Amino acid sequence: MKTPAAHAIVLAIGLALSVGAMAQGMTKVQYETARTGVSAELKLARAACDSFSAHAKDLCLAEASGKEKVATAELNARLAPSEQASYKVRLTRADAQYTLAREKCDDLAGHAKDVCVREAKAKAVTAKANAKAHMRTAVAHDAAYDKTRKAQGVADEKAAQAQAKADDISTAARTDAVKEKSTAAYTVAKEKCDALAGDAKGNCVKDATARSSKP
Repeated sequence: MKTPAAHAIVLAIGLALSVGAMAQGMTKVQYETARTGVSAELKLARAACDSFSAHAKDLCLAEASGKEKVATAELNARLAPSEQASYKVRLTRADAQYTLAREKCDDLAGHAKDVCVREAKAKAVTAKANAKAHMRTAVAHDAAYDKTRKAQGVADEKAAQAQAKADDISTAARTDAVKEKSTAAYTVAKEKCDALAGDAKGNCVKDATARSSKP
């Protein structure tokens, strides 16, 4: 016999798998059917959360809601596949993970909670930076590929220029992602320094600054 917690976990997993079981690319009818299934499973998951109380219930609801949002984004991406749709899925997943992580921080207090919140935010920033870099790179190379096809038999130089431009965009995207992730990591490190005092705190901040400035 499953405990309420185990039952909620099973429902949450089912919510995530209901979309994964669908084939890539779907008709409008398949989409509506799958969407109805996701909504039904969300209701079951929320009902299972009622067996908890206080913070445990909040965590349960946050996880159920997050999985429903990700499942919906995945369905939309399968109904109308595109790099932008895939990007939306990654952003939605990052937001859901952040919301859940932020909820877990509420079980803490004082400086420990501050650090927890900063770390949760940093992970979200990292996930979104990676998603943005991935999307920009994919879009750039798709555009270069299209230009290459059009240029075949006409001007190979144009194809080379298109590919070079795509590579530049990809490099810039990765550089921007590194900067965003470095800033987020520095914010977490500096927050941890606040638990110290005097020279120890000063050295901690200097070390955090030095590490964040490294490529």
